[in-house]
Amino acid sequence: MNQTLEKLVGELDGALAAAVVDLNNGLLLGAHHNVPYFTQSYVDAVGAAAVDMFRGKTITAVEAMMAAQRGEELKYHIKEIQTTTDGTYHFMAVVPEKPDYLLILVTRTTINLGSGWMATRAALAEVAPKCP
Repeated sequence: MNQTLEKLVGELDGALAAAVVDLNNGLLLGAHHNVPYFTQSYVDAVGAAAVDMFRGKTITAVEAMMAAQRGEELKYHIKEIQTTTDGTYHFMAVVPEKPDYLLILVTRTTINLGSGWMATRAALAEVAPKCP
């Protein structure tokens, strides 16, 4: 997994970090970054924040209400999210074949957004077989 993430970060000019997070418990399956001040605590915190966005109490409550109104089983509807800070983009996508896992790519804001999404989506195919 780490080699796949290293390849993703290395092949996209402006990429800073990539990680795969278990959406059930927030644990990192793998991570790679090229920023000295990205400590393990920082990487863990980014993973935990991403889990909250996709499977946190509030979003799960909304999805449970939607399921109840439709008479359906609870299912998670959010597949991708992009966030922007002053200097970074965070591209986050649920692994389609393994919906309990999330790929996160962090880049500088100097990259083209389309390139970031293209790299993220292409990496999903390589990440999926490495997820349990």
